[in-house]
Formats: sequence, structure tokens, C-alpha cells
Amino acid sequence: MSEVIKNRYEFVILFDVENGNPNGDPDADNMPRIDDETNRGIITDVCLKRKIRDYVDMVKEGAEYAPGEPQYNIYVRSGTFLNDQHKLAYDTLGLPQINKQLPKSKEEAKRLTDFMCHNFYDIRAFGAVMTTEVNCGQVRGPVQISFAHSIDPINPIPVTLTRVTPTKYNEDKEGKKTEFGHKYIVPYALYRCEGYVSANLARKVTGFSEGDLRLLWQAILNMFEYDRSAARGKMAVRELIVFKHDTELGCAPAWKLFDTVSVAKKDGVISPRAYDDYTVTVNEAALPAGVACQRMG
Repeated sequence: MSEVIKNRYEFVILFDVENGNPNGDPDADNMPRIDDETNRGIITDVCLKRKIRDYVDMVKEGAEYAPGEPQYNIYVRSGTFLNDQHKLAYDTLGLPQINKQLPKSKEEAKRLTDFMCHNFYDIRAFGAVMTTEVNCGQVRGPVQISFAHSIDPINPIPVTLTRVTPTKYNEDKEGKKTEFGHKYIVPYALYRCEGYVSANLARKVTGFSEGDLRLLWQAILNMFEYDRSAARGKMAVRELIVFKHDTELGCAPAWKLFDTVSVAKKDGVISPRAYDDYTVTVNEAALPAGVACQRMG
């Protein structure tokens, strides 16, 4: 069995989009999310975690594990009812259900949350609030991901489309053969996202292991490779920069490590249209003692 992680980590993800909508806002006609004050693009943490979940679900589908080994089911999966996921824990452990309440015994309550952590990868990683009608408690996960922001302001372009198959026959417009639609695209944008991995929470709460961590890096690097759609255009993770501390609690504040990563447009570039229009540097000389940097991708 893979050991629980013993080191704290921070990481920076750089990914880009070309002629696509990386994260539409349902409150704004599905326009790409944007910071109204700076016009920088925004992508939510929920959007990115969805892609990580989907990747893990895909690569672990049908896998068999030895008894006692952590499982790689996905808790937040489309089409799945959360109460059914919770009921599985009660039924497997033979515990009675009390509507909206955890068992009064702390030992039994811990068995429930331990079961959920053991069986669901995304709970071991991100945690979960499982206080529904079938209550399995609340788990704070060791892996946290921030919103992503584009390096430069974005200018979403509305694109009008012609559809040759109308939705229905309209007697008032007899002979009409087409309908119009629209979507938004971002011609190009490079996004930066920052994240954290707490070895302390992994040890005390979820049991997030070294194997889980390797899978997390793999999922981040590949999270757009198997999630293609016409709406999202061309998206790719360009680089994953990982900072590893020598200790469980860490050797330096996260912001000091993030500040060593610099992303800037190359001289003469006004409107970036490719990753090569940027220069990405990590000032490793400024890293505090006890912190190592690894650049992936």
C-alpha cells in the first residue's frame, strides 16, 4: 500500500486556450468568465476539479485492487445521487441511518468518513461536505485549487452561427430553412492557477497517499487531453511547476514560492496568440532553504 504523503507541496499550472470558451458563465449567456475590473479571464476551481475527476475516473475504470487498498471511485460524478453514495457506506458498515444526523458514537461517525475517504479518490484529495439527509459528515481535503486567471486581459468574441435544421416548423415563416445561433470564443489566452497540498491534512484526515499524489500530477497534465469539445476549442496544459517542502508543515509561506514564478510577454508582442509569445521563468535562486522545484510538461 502506498504511504501517506509526508511533504507539503504548492504548485502552479499554466494552461492556454485557442479559439474556445474555457469556462462559460451561465449568468452571462455562457460568455467566458471575466473580471469586470481588469478584463482578465477567470476559470473556477470547480471547473478544473471536474476535469481532474473525469481523468481519474477514466484511467481507473474497471481496475481491480487488493483487499484493503484505497479505491478510486469518484464521489462527484454526473448522474450520481449523493445520498446513494452515502447509503453505500451505511449499508457496508451495517450502521443504522438517522435522518440528517451522524451516529452519536464518535467511533461510528469516524468509520463512515474513513469509508468515504478510502473508497472515493476525490474525497481523499479535495474533501467533501456530506451532510445531506443521509449524513456521512464533512471532510476537509488536503488538495486545494484556486481560481485560474488569464495573464493578460481577454476579449471574448461573439460568433454568429447558421443552423440548417430549424427546431420546428413555423407556419408564420413557411419555407424558412435556417436558424441563427451564437457562441463566444477567446482567440487566445494563457491562464495561471495555483494550488496547495497539505501533508498534515492527508495524515490526520483523508489518507491521501504518494500514489494519489502521482495520479494528481498525471491528471493535471492531461486534464484537457481527453475532454475535447467544439465549444472549448484547443486547450492544453503547458507546464506544471511543483514546489516540494522537506517537511510536513512546510519551510516557507506559499506566496514566497508563487512569487518566484514569472510569466511575461516577450518583447514586441502586443496581442499574444501562442504560448511562445510568453517567457516563463522560475527564480530558483530565491527559493527558501528546504524547498525544491520541479517543472513538468
